[in-house]
Amino acid sequence: MEDYDHSQALMVLMRRVLKQHRRNVDTLIQQYDVFPGQPPILLRLAKTDGLIQKDLAEHILIKPASLTTMLTRMEKSGMVTRQTDSQDQRISRVFLTEKGHRAALAVKEVMRDLEKKCFENFSDEEKELFKSMLLKIQIEMEDYKRESLSTEIENERYDILHESDNKGT
Repeated sequence: MEDYDHSQALMVLMRRVLKQHRRNVDTLIQQYDVFPGQPPILLRLAKTDGLIQKDLAEHILIKPASLTTMLTRMEKSGMVTRQTDSQDQRISRVFLTEKGHRAALAVKEVMRDLEKKCFENFSDEEKELFKSMLLKIQIEMEDYKRESLSTEIENERYDILHESDNKGT
């Protein structure tokens, strides 16, 4: 039980740190007319402009419908434009405008400054150790998701098989 309490305390602390980091980013980017949730879009498009909306949603790990809402707001503020793909009219591509490029650069600078502040009292060794611990957590979470999904699929198959058995009786 003590291990669980310790792990739980670590997770609470990690959530608090991430929440504070996000609040700081949100506060610092407001001056550039960038709103919460928009930095990942700006940074991804700065890296690969002209992405298909579906691919952009996958890259930044949000639902396509949520992305559409965010892009509409960003389009109204002049950050992005959406254009129909020249080869396939069903596909919409997203591009940064000049204002969007400036905002992406500002977001990068804010992130760089904040990261510098976060780690200014860490030695290089501590940074590497922290990185390796986070990577271990990420791998465990990916494995857990994969295992959970596999179990969920097996349970669905089991239910379908037994449902057809029950109908026969």
